[in-house]
Amino acid sequence: MYNHEAILKTINMIEKEKLDIRTITMGITLLDCSDSDSIKARRKIYDKITTKAENLVKVGEQIEKEYGIPIINKRISVTPISLVAQSSADISYVKYAETLEKAAEETGVNFIGGFSALVHKGYSKGDVILINSIPEALSSTRRVCSSVSVGSSKTGINMDAVRQMGRIITDTARLTADRDSIGCAKLVVFANAVEDNPFMAGAFHGVGEPDTVINVGVSGPGVVKIALEECRGQAFDIVAETIKKTAFKITRMGQLVANEASKRLDVPFGIVDLSLAPTPAVGDSIARILEEMGLESCGAPGTTAALALLNDAVKKGGVMASSHVGGLSGAFIPVSEDEGMIEAVRTGALTLEKLEAMTCVCSVGLDMIAVPGDTTAETISGIIADEAAIGVINNKTTAVRIIPVVGKQIGDTVEFGGLLGSAPVMAVNRFSCADFIKRGGRIPAPIHSMKN
Repeated sequence: MYNHEAILKTINMIEKEKLDIRTITMGITLLDCSDSDSIKARRKIYDKITTKAENLVKVGEQIEKEYGIPIINKRISVTPISLVAQSSADISYVKYAETLEKAAEETGVNFIGGFSALVHKGYSKGDVILINSIPEALSSTRRVCSSVSVGSSKTGINMDAVRQMGRIITDTARLTADRDSIGCAKLVVFANAVEDNPFMAGAFHGVGEPDTVINVGVSGPGVVKIALEECRGQAFDIVAETIKKTAFKITRMGQLVANEASKRLDVPFGIVDLSLAPTPAVGDSIARILEEMGLESCGAPGTTAALALLNDAVKKGGVMASSHVGGLSGAFIPVSEDEGMIEAVRTGALTLEKLEAMTCVCSVGLDMIAVPGDTTAETISGIIADEAAIGVINNKTTAVRIIPVVGKQIGDTVEFGGLLGSAPVMAVNRFSCADFIKRGGRIPAPIHSMKN
């Protein structure tokens, strides 16, 4: 039963504490759109997306209006294009990206994810073509997002792909240099990628998913921060319990929206991703939650422990609220999208190395990090390899979304706008890993991969 107090608290969460639904994402399989004739394949892709997602934005706006719950983004994820396009004779998949862009424009969604390849154990023909197409595809589109899986706990790390992705990222940065290399903000390199992630830029519709599905990503760092203010100075047991209760409420709201969207669109409900996703707005920061636990600044000693507590408590609270929790679920730490993280970098409290340590216990990994434009492809590959190793050894999803901003140096600030925010350009270790990266091959799967 709902009472007046609970209703008023929810209203307060929305109006003053920046509680929102970050995204409703419709997943659509494109496996039935493959065709040896690439023109026919792209026509089928466009027709299927625009038919299935025709009412996605309209329904999202209806739910917003009726329930008073902000839904920030409406998005689409599709089957990795490397799988769909490889039956054609094309030597570039840029036209496939342009088809996705046109479908996104027609349906009115903010982003479409799935210009992707899964190469954690090796390449198919389609994977090679797609990865080589990424720089041009991301430079010629606005809404298309791309991801590449280079490792998993079952297969190890494909170091040939890691080496290649360093070059792909620097090429993408160069082709979008006139826009502060923003193409790289739409590109994620994964280890242990998941099939039902509703968040961009890493969303794709896995082959184990239904034909279409609705996945919802919730948010609410501001709500957690306010809740912790009420138990300031108390023991960590109380802190964890407070976060769990708050995450339960947030996830319940996400479940409500997901069920409504599923019913109105006549599409199966998939999962609620209960990640705490920050925005550049003041009062909507993961860093400020960590500081509320007693840190002078995010990045101070104790930061990783505080983030571990937060991530675990969010998951525990969320799984009690919904039987279908999935995606990434936990706490995101994207630097440019979190005003507290930005401030911590500017004051010198937070470094790239400390962020890497934090990724051992957060939802994803090194996210929305701007580095000097002259950072070498090999150095970026080394950063990807380190992050993939954390994911593979710890059996968790990790990712890298790094932006070598052409023409920018350490201490400069890059303005991306919107949810992407602004990023202070961070220092990168100046010592070379080029000989390490050029070895190639595959780092074997860890011993704990043998679980069958």
